[in-house]
Amino acid sequence: MSRILVTGGAGFIGSHLCRRLLKEGNEVLCVDNFFTGSKNNILDLMDDKKFELIRHDVAFPLFLEIDQIYNLACPASPIHYQYNPVHTTKTSVHGAINMLGLAKRVKAKILQASTSEVYGDPEVHPQPESYWGRVNPVGIRSCYDEGKRCAETLFFDYWRQHKLDIRVIRIFNTYGPNMHPNDGRVVSNFIVQALQNKDITIYGDGSQTRSFQYVDDLIEGMIKMMNNDQNFIGPVNIGNPGEFTIKELAEKILEMIPESKSKIIYKDLPQDDPKQRQPDIKLAKEKLDWEPSINLEEGLKKTIDYFRQVIKFTL
Repeated sequence: MSRILVTGGAGFIGSHLCRRLLKEGNEVLCVDNFFTGSKNNILDLMDDKKFELIRHDVAFPLFLEIDQIYNLACPASPIHYQYNPVHTTKTSVHGAINMLGLAKRVKAKILQASTSEVYGDPEVHPQPESYWGRVNPVGIRSCYDEGKRCAETLFFDYWRQHKLDIRVIRIFNTYGPNMHPNDGRVVSNFIVQALQNKDITIYGDGSQTRSFQYVDDLIEGMIKMMNNDQNFIGPVNIGNPGEFTIKELAEKILEMIPESKSKIIYKDLPQDDPKQRQPDIKLAKEKLDWEPSINLEEGLKKTIDYFRQVIKFTL
């Protein structure tokens, strides 16, 4: 049994990770400031004696005794990370410094949940880990993109300078239950709009592509990366290489919610929105023996079922 800290543990991905780690018999300390996380995501864990919730902002130091740290804390959707961009950068950068400092003090292994956004609007397709990216350092997405890039720098410098036991993963678009209905991400946006019979809003002409990964596949990849014994520290892409246009996604969701009266409408593409996004996962297959197993239709069905219940309670 390990004592494991999950920052951002009440968020969409963090709550799934906490649940899986508890199922495997670990003690879990969930840290969240509830800016985007929700207690509803972890209510079913509160009676578990091996689970502990701490309300805390990782931009400030934290002193605990743990064996492993999964550093997930940071708003991940544009609508949230652009709401307070200065604090978004602080969460990524100060949060990384504070968690790395904690790991150094207690000699814990630490995993950084980085992002495909470090590749920016890529010129290379699909994106391998060797690609350095094409990121606008002064745009409206920079607080998140550059914050995560800086966090990766800090992790590798702590590894080089202090011999810290680090792991770095780059998460590609992920969806599933526990997503916030108003988080602004494309899968949740389209499903909520379709269930509420509102127009489905596509930004641009819908030809831009994304690769959509169901959350259970991501959690499996995260745990395999944390516990791999090959001294492989990353960075490594964790994503589903199945590539779809945004228009195809909207049409698929409408097909799976046949009662919806929604129509597809088009609006201008936001600044620096990537035109293509697809992970090269050869490294994850080779080093972690990992690849996604849940296809888009299966994952969307589970996510739509979840939102049917959420919309019912929030309307």
